[in-house]
Amino acid sequence: MNAPVDAATIAEAIETDLFIDGAFRPASGDERFDVVNPTTGKAIARVAAAGEADVDAAVQAAYRQFDGGPWSRLSGGERGRLLYRLADLIERDAALIAAMESLDNGKPFGMAFHADLPNLIDTFRYFAGWADKLEGRTIPTAGAFGRPTFSYTIREPLGVIGAIAAYNAPTMYVGWKAAAALAAGNTVVLKPGDEAPLTSLYIARLVEEAGFPAGVFNVVTGLGPVAGTALVRHPLVAKLSYTGSGTVGRILAREAAELLKPITLELGGKAPMIVLADADPAATLPVLAMGLLANQGQICAAGTRILVHRSRIGDIADGLKAIMQAQVLGDPLDPVTTMGPLTTARSVERVMRYVEAGKSEGAELISGGRRLDREGFFVEPTLFLGTNQQSIARDEIFGPVGTLIPFDSEDEAIALANDNRYGLNAGIFTRDLAATHLLARRLRTGAVWVNGFGLIDARLPWGGVKESGYGRENGRNGLDDVTHEKVVTALL
Repeated sequence: MNAPVDAATIAEAIETDLFIDGAFRPASGDERFDVVNPTTGKAIARVAAAGEADVDAAVQAAYRQFDGGPWSRLSGGERGRLLYRLADLIERDAALIAAMESLDNGKPFGMAFHADLPNLIDTFRYFAGWADKLEGRTIPTAGAFGRPTFSYTIREPLGVIGAIAAYNAPTMYVGWKAAAALAAGNTVVLKPGDEAPLTSLYIARLVEEAGFPAGVFNVVTGLGPVAGTALVRHPLVAKLSYTGSGTVGRILAREAAELLKPITLELGGKAPMIVLADADPAATLPVLAMGLLANQGQICAAGTRILVHRSRIGDIADGLKAIMQAQVLGDPLDPVTTMGPLTTARSVERVMRYVEAGKSEGAELISGGRRLDREGFFVEPTLFLGTNQQSIARDEIFGPVGTLIPFDSEDEAIALANDNRYGLNAGIFTRDLAATHLLARRLRTGAVWVNGFGLIDARLPWGGVKESGYGRENGRNGLDDVTHEKVVTALL
């Protein structure tokens, strides 16, 4: 699909300052950092780098709205109407936002426009509908001191929610981290990934246009060790939500534990896609390729371990190789492009290290394995035939590198799938739906997708187990993570 937005329109829409208390403003120290177009490797904007004072200003503004400000006095229905209005504005500007995401993230425009933006819009509308439905409970008790009691609960917002997002799906993360929080009456301070912050800043402009009170939603762009650390340490931040690497997640978890601050962590994965002997090849191969290659493999849920019944290894290897070699790598705003660049030069270096590790550890290279000799951060989609013990099958590479791993029985497939420190999601491909449901119960993951991949929805809780993190975003569970249940007991 052509991006129906010209370069001048995109350039005019780019915001480069912090969004604090309803207004854009430079960082207090006037420090900035480059946002790079991964297609060219050249800077496209210099964005404000928030310091501790800027994070404090954002949190203070958010807290004023939560603690007695106009936002705190709105009814659930009024909050819901604002969220619906925001969703409408995002839908109006969806093409522009998708193009902006392609520009600083490298994601093909079609994926941003047809997947990420609809998910963002749907997430805001889903939680807008919940805003006036946060109900408490009445709980019968035996009474106290020989007298009856009346006990009930109230579901209340936590306060200021600090949100730190990754660079791979910045538009979606605005919805995942802000929609439930705002619907429940919290306020939000968001630090987007410093590699791709432009869409988050533009959505902040739409928050203002929608009529949210100033300070309800704030965006502090900046570097993680400075802005992210200041956010988690701020005493007025009631809860933190983080999506990103396990290394940083552990640091934030330690900080939060020291402050007794709740935190939701989504820390990536190494998803297995299990292809049973009876899987339909015509239906399965395109889904396997999408699960591995979407967003250049820069997805925490990417299906990078492709577990295939030994009788089907040849067919699956040949089919995936053909799909990979048919990919058109190029400018994500070009309609003929099917794969864009990785987002950063650092990502390219990481991917190529794992490609070399796969070769040195004895995996068979089936396709790809090269960095393209051109400007930008382009790496060929890469497929190995290997084992579950090689580093390419153990570690999250966060790039378009997959490993085919043969198995001989369903029990072996489950053992291989579970033999990894991550547990975010998995896929099963088979015509036998009865077997599917039995296998799904045995997989130690937060989600299992059957004969499909990437089946996320605002109504479904999302999160992992093991080293993929804890806590849930989206679905009814997402509201539980940003509220608490207060008990009121009256002695009658």
